[in-house]
Amino acid sequence: MASTNEPAKPTISGEHPRQHGGRREPPLWRGLRKVWYAMGPGFITGASDDDPSGIATYSQTGAHYGYALLWTAVWQLPLLYYTQEAVARIGAVRGKGLASAIREHYGLPLAVLLAALVVVADTINAGADIGAVAGSAHLVLPVSTKLLIVLTTTLVLVCVAFVGYRRYANILKFLGLFLLAYLVTVFAVSQPWGTVLKSTFVPHIQFTTSFLFLLVGTFGTTITAYCWFWQSDQEVEEELADRMIGPDGKVDQQQLDPFLKRVKTDTKIGTGWAEVVQWAIIVTCATVLFSHGVTNITTAAQAASALKPLAGDYAKDLFAIGVVGVGLMAIPIFAGVSAYAMSELNGWRKGLDEKVKDARLFYAVIIVSTLIAELMNFVGINMIKALVWTAVIWGFVAVPLLFAIGRLNSDPKVLGPHRGTRASRIWVWITFGVMTLSAGALLISLI
Repeated sequence: MASTNEPAKPTISGEHPRQHGGRREPPLWRGLRKVWYAMGPGFITGASDDDPSGIATYSQTGAHYGYALLWTAVWQLPLLYYTQEAVARIGAVRGKGLASAIREHYGLPLAVLLAALVVVADTINAGADIGAVAGSAHLVLPVSTKLLIVLTTTLVLVCVAFVGYRRYANILKFLGLFLLAYLVTVFAVSQPWGTVLKSTFVPHIQFTTSFLFLLVGTFGTTITAYCWFWQSDQEVEEELADRMIGPDGKVDQQQLDPFLKRVKTDTKIGTGWAEVVQWAIIVTCATVLFSHGVTNITTAAQAASALKPLAGDYAKDLFAIGVVGVGLMAIPIFAGVSAYAMSELNGWRKGLDEKVKDARLFYAVIIVSTLIAELMNFVGINMIKALVWTAVIWGFVAVPLLFAIGRLNSDPKVLGPHRGTRASRIWVWITFGVMTLSAGALLISLI
């Protein structure tokens, strides 16, 4: 029989079952710690999917059409999960990001074209999100919007450049929890739950240009290319932090299977969280704004401001706080995606755990793209129109990228025994079909 004085062993997630002084942790606290340790790149990516631009799209959806598009939050879930899990697995198995995989298997010209479009769209998105964070913070703090834009940009760049990957990942996870504000808002407002539940599961489609445009926008905002690049690269960062990648650049196969299990759990948490928040935002705006005839919503800050006279200060403040928190998460992710893509195409040293002096070009892309995004808020660019064009870029970039992801996910020569399961392969190709139709519908609506 084992001695009772034997020190307790750490669990698989790294937490210790006893607190200081030998006292056992309460079950609730242990459960929360397990969830926290389970959350990684998948959760961060899922939360960033609900960036301020996405919040604006979901707010507009609820305000303009009520509960009519609420079903998208449920029906998008398998498309989002299987796509994110596939890119995460591609990154983890190869020990390289998605841009590198596309370059190796489809050639440099296609990789450069897709990366260039991603960098442009990322920069515009980051600019819009900086403005949204400042505008939303202004609703809560008596500080000028211009000063808040500068403070937001400065805070993001300092964190990216001088905080190590592990600490920075924890900061991003914490910011992702700010999206809880939208769940609190849903239950703080009286809801017609029968109608809400029916609309959640029963699809409704109107064959009008504006409805189809918002439908396509909702899918394009949720299933989007920057999330694919980001998560694939962050899984590699996790492997580097865990010393799973050797000097030869190969991944330790003994550690890979348990790592991939954690990736699946993490991705389920992240994609589920993204869709729950989307659902909450649409419900809130449908109940509070649509039912009172407030249908002209174009930004997240405008949605937060519109809630005040109808649902009170608490609803406005919670909505605004959610925008600020997830915006501070999403802005560096947009810049990071651009830096990873450029570094992989050019063979530059990269990684958020690298010091600035050791990965100058990687950090230069982050700094320059973030400063350009900041500048866009001072030179009179109409960010709403810019975001429309960003949606167009994302919509058309998604199609060839999903084709490449589908091929990589199915190829045993690329992933060996870790190629996608039958369910994974089917759902990724279904996602390719849905996004192809969405891009076609978007083009028709624009024409």
